[in-house]
Amino acid sequence: MASPRQRARRSRLIQYVVLVLALVLVASAVDVDEMKRAFFNTEVIRSMFPDVLLIALKNTVIYTACAFAFGLALGLVLALMRLSPVGPYRWLATGFIEFFRGVPALVVFLAIGTGVPLAFPGRDIPGGVLGKVTLALGMVGAAYMAETIRAGIQAVPKGQLEAARSLGMSHTRAMISVVIPQAFRIILPPLTNELILLTKDSSLVYVLGVYLETQELTKFGRETMNTSNSLTALVVVGFCYLLITIPLSIVVRQMENRSERAR
Repeated sequence: MASPRQRARRSRLIQYVVLVLALVLVASAVDVDEMKRAFFNTEVIRSMFPDVLLIALKNTVIYTACAFAFGLALGLVLALMRLSPVGPYRWLATGFIEFFRGVPALVVFLAIGTGVPLAFPGRDIPGGVLGKVTLALGMVGAAYMAETIRAGIQAVPKGQLEAARSLGMSHTRAMISVVIPQAFRIILPPLTNELILLTKDSSLVYVLGVYLETQELTKFGRETMNTSNSLTALVVVGFCYLLITIPLSIVVRQMENRSERAR
């Protein structure tokens, strides 16, 4: 009768064989020349540079950074309102968070891009496309970040606040100097995940009617795909997104490992 170790080894061997067979089956069904023409057309790749980096990638980073900064500031205010002993503050913050977490980001972009000009003729959101993206993406991000920040503040032991108050600090001073800094150390990994999500949601900028100088990666890739009739453009912008998200994912994992070691 086989031992547990032998059964485990046999199970792994079967899994490897199944994987190899699947790869061979896929490779035999693929037309390499057709695959290269559809996904790795070098002429299309050359035509996309340097604009894909100097315009599309740069705009994606700027849109995401501005939306994250606005969302973080608004999320902190909402989190403090959620923890306020004053009922109306809690109700307002809860209503905002539930609304923007429940509504698709695309609807928010449409409301900011087309609804606001219709509702307020002759007025526009300052900052052009960047201002609209910051507002739309920032409000969506703030709804999620507010709950993350609130959880972080509640995770700080109450003794920290009480100790600061016993030293003569006011409640506001104790929150700013003691509680909030510790809360941000706790929530840095989830906040970084939120930054990754905002990076991908910045692809919705296309609904605002952008032109070449304000295009982000997805819009740029879509325009290139329409003119080249090749999926290569989407492969290139996909790699550009990975240039942003993979380093952020590595940072998150390092933060989580450091947090685990500190416990």
